[in-house]
Amino acid sequence: MSFYKQETGKEKSVFAIAPMMDWTDRHCRFFHRQMSRHALLYTEMVVADAIIHGDQNRLLSYNNAEHPLALQVGGSDPAKLITVAKIAEDYGYDEINLNCGCPSDRVQSGSFGACLMQEPELVSTCVAAMKAAVKIPVTVKCRIGVDDQEPQESLFSMVSAIQSAGVDAVWVHARMAWLKGLSPKENRDVPPLDYALVYKLKREFPNLFIGINGGISNLSECHEHLNHVDGVMLGRTAYQEPAVLMQVDQRIYGLESTGTPLEDIIHIMADYTNKHVASGGKAAQVMRHMIGLFNGKPGARRWRQMLTVDALKPGAGGALLLNAFETVMNASMQVEAA
Repeated sequence: MSFYKQETGKEKSVFAIAPMMDWTDRHCRFFHRQMSRHALLYTEMVVADAIIHGDQNRLLSYNNAEHPLALQVGGSDPAKLITVAKIAEDYGYDEINLNCGCPSDRVQSGSFGACLMQEPELVSTCVAAMKAAVKIPVTVKCRIGVDDQEPQESLFSMVSAIQSAGVDAVWVHARMAWLKGLSPKENRDVPPLDYALVYKLKREFPNLFIGINGGISNLSECHEHLNHVDGVMLGRTAYQEPAVLMQVDQRIYGLESTGTPLEDIIHIMADYTNKHVASGGKAAQVMRHMIGLFNGKPGARRWRQMLTVDALKPGAGGALLLNAFETVMNASMQVEAA
């Protein structure tokens, strides 16, 4: 049964961390998993052709600790997406998600991503094809519309089409996307948010899992959204202020456990960094995802400096992370003693 449903068959609240290009790689996801055992994690978007013709192990390998884990794929060819869905299932992914929201030039040239908001029937065909090929959930992440579309029409037409195809969940970034005139970064900020429209979508499709994304900055806002929809997806806040994730299992999933202590997380990540370096990687590839961990706390500036500048130096490894943590703890004690 889909992890989107409880044993009763009713939808349950789901907290997810958004797929973010250049950010949510396997090192980032392993770090995030240490802070929440139950958050649904997503890969960066991987283009279908790259999976079919490229180095699959490099693109798709992950640490088993990352589960539940979804693969987000970019593509619009049903035959290729069938192949990719089967590969994802064989790799052990818990979900395959079709990107219908990315507005970059790259996806426009390949006629996928946000471009697919203009082709709901094609998306429906793609979803149906993948659903017939695999047993894992098939989901869609979309915008409320693109360019001069009327969101009430574009979003509802898309969801109606993919619901008919058997989609397991729809995650909606509650903004329009402008395919011309705005950069991908501007598309994350400039178009206004329309949460009310996504709430209305849930009312119109009460039996379909609807999750919301876009501009959510804390867990209190997550709780407010969960009064209206089934899931919340945190993006930049989860990445730039990852400490917020340490409260997810308690505040979203209602668990009594306080989770892994921060000091233990640092030691786990130090060991992880040493293994990554021993396999030929660089410490900075892991530590760059941890830079925001102590934002706003005493010692945060020195923490950031060590994880950016010092992590690039020859011989950098897990010991650097432990030293940086000790620096932060000492700074906190000095503030408390003052």
